[in-house]
Amino acid sequence: MNDAGLDMTTSSKTRDLARRLLAYEAVAGKTSGLEEAATLRVYEKLRQSLGEFVGIAGFQSLAFRALTQAKSEAPGLWAVRLAADGSLHGLGEFQPQPEEFEPQLGSGKDQTSEGGAALIARLLGLLLIFLGEALTLSLLRNAWPDEVFDDRNSTHGRNA
Repeated sequence: MNDAGLDMTTSSKTRDLARRLLAYEAVAGKTSGLEEAATLRVYEKLRQSLGEFVGIAGFQSLAFRALTQAKSEAPGLWAVRLAADGSLHGLGEFQPQPEEFEPQLGSGKDQTSEGGAALIARLLGLLLIFLGEALTLSLLRNAWPDEVFDDRNSTHGRNA
């Protein structure tokens, strides 16, 4: 069922995938010259991909629930608001610098980077519940290259 050796059924695996997506976008943001933060880029890619699949209202419902759950883990997210179209507002004040997601930093993450990981992990967790692992991974692969999902060959590393 899982061709990349990725078992996303545990919260630690889901959080690990969220961190890998964030790390990938942090590096991609440096090379592309985009000023957007990694969390916002990951979120927007999920919003675009899932919005086509479940519609704006469906994505907004999932995002609202994920944000509500993540706020208990990261108090800094209380300033973040969800718009009717599913976009996030107030995330800019909360964003970490891309260097915070570099794999070699492992234990140096602060509350800010944890908040972004918590939000994305909660959203991924809800997708797993409602869509299942196969469909969730399929939707994610449409937005990110396979290297992000491969535990063995990831160029962006894995947080242990």
